[in-house]
Amino acid sequence: MKTSQERVLTTHSGSIGRPAVLLDLLRRKESDEFVDGAAFDTAAGDAVRDVIDRQLASGIDVINDGEQARPSFHSYVLERLTGFERRPSPPNQPNPRAASREYIAFPDFYADKTRGAGPEGGTLDDGNCVGPITYRGHEAVLADIERIRSLIAGRPHEDVFICAIAPSYIATTVPNEYYKTEEEYEQALADALHEEYRAIIDAGVVLQIDDPRLLTYYTFTPDVSVEEARRWAEKRVDAINYSIRDLPKDMIRFHTCYSIDVGPRIHELELKHIVDTLLRVDARALSFEASNPRHEHEYHVFEEHRPPADKILIPGVITHTTNLVEHPELIAERIERYARIVGRENVMAGNDCGFAARAVRDYDIHPTVAWAKFEALTEGARIATSRLWRR
Repeated sequence: MKTSQERVLTTHSGSIGRPAVLLDLLRRKESDEFVDGAAFDTAAGDAVRDVIDRQLASGIDVINDGEQARPSFHSYVLERLTGFERRPSPPNQPNPRAASREYIAFPDFYADKTRGAGPEGGTLDDGNCVGPITYRGHEAVLADIERIRSLIAGRPHEDVFICAIAPSYIATTVPNEYYKTEEEYEQALADALHEEYRAIIDAGVVLQIDDPRLLTYYTFTPDVSVEEARRWAEKRVDAINYSIRDLPKDMIRFHTCYSIDVGPRIHELELKHIVDTLLRVDARALSFEASNPRHEHEYHVFEEHRPPADKILIPGVITHTTNLVEHPELIAERIERYARIVGRENVMAGNDCGFAARAVRDYDIHPTVAWAKFEALTEGARIATSRLWRR
């Protein structure tokens, strides 16, 4: 894994908006409609080429495929695992977020925000575990790897990463109807996903494991205390560490965040309550939300909870919680705050959360704004570099 040895390197958390033609194909696949495989591969290849071109043009150093060929950052994996069945969603089913602390606290805000956006029924849900889980996605993950490697060959970049969902996230969000205990279910997921993780690393690509639920569990589960949320998260980290056992730590980064909710967000778990748990993940780098107004001050947490000497921090210095494009000078200040605490070589500049976690058109942050934010990110990193590496 490349680190900021001579300048502040830039990266991001993964998902980027998809073009209309690919959105239509992904929607049809999600609805179990027939999609011509060759047409899909062509559209996905064109989309990945475009996001790679734009990342490089924006100055991003550590790039990925923008998760272009995936219906979402997590549901993609169910196509790569045995044991899951997808079923038609009932009409007018409630938004799963409706029971969260935020929806309960601000019902009028979320009623306005989601009016007219409810599911109509007939689409397929994210699945249920109905049988033994094994990994069958070898061709798919190799296609991901080959697609991005072929498109970056001979082009200047620092590093490449591919995202993969954590077993803990799937175990928490996809119902289990087969395994006797939730522990058995989570372990089976970890064993299967281990194969995907190994394939990515064996290809010489950095692996990013994603699990926003480590932070959002508290928000989505109003009846748990902070301490109960901590204990829950500790078990999930054990499952993540089991899933990456015997894999090289230096090739792994871990991302968590508070999800895509562009709302008040006053009931989120504070970093001080869970930072020690996050630092237990056996990954070289930690990517986390750090620039939305509810959490920007939390860089102070690392003054008390010092990361291990070899831990790389990837704080979000641009955010998905506003369409305002951050000023490069502000971005530079955000980078420098972390560099002063953990050292300039241990900081990489990232974003809070993906700009298109699902393949939908109703983006909270429009793709044109997202690309402007990326450009501001790289300019801010250049400013921070000029200050942190003063000769």
